[in-house]
Amino acid sequence: MLNPENSKNGMYQNLGKLFYAIAMADKNVRPKEVTALQEAVRKQWLDVDDVEDEFGTDAAYQIEIVFDWLQNEESDGDTYFREFQDFFRENRSLFTKRICEQTYKTARAIAVSFAGANKSELILLSKLKMLFGSE
Repeated sequence: MLNPENSKNGMYQNLGKLFYAIAMADKNVRPKEVTALQEAVRKQWLDVDDVEDEFGTDAAYQIEIVFDWLQNEESDGDTYFREFQDFFRENRSLFTKRICEQTYKTARAIAVSFAGANKSELILLSKLKMLFGSE
């Protein structure tokens, strides 16, 4: 069993995968989507808990680190949405109502940041809402 801090770090890393998948839904990550993510991390995620990564930095920054890494890899977003779903199902206890609400709020902010949410982004937002509602 992972200790709670490792689980939280994993949660933040998987949130980075999710938010990348949302931004990449139209096969292109736009600068406005990156900005929306960065603003959400600073305004919403840094105050969630006191967990730090192995470098002593707020673990919430793992969201941005993973997102940036995936963006540099130019990876397919669908794979990372599925990985987030798997992590969510295996670690349901980490996802409180507040975390689920913040996650959806951030995903939506990324989706609408560039010319509103397109069909691909809306589908992923719907899948995310169903995932959170099904547990």
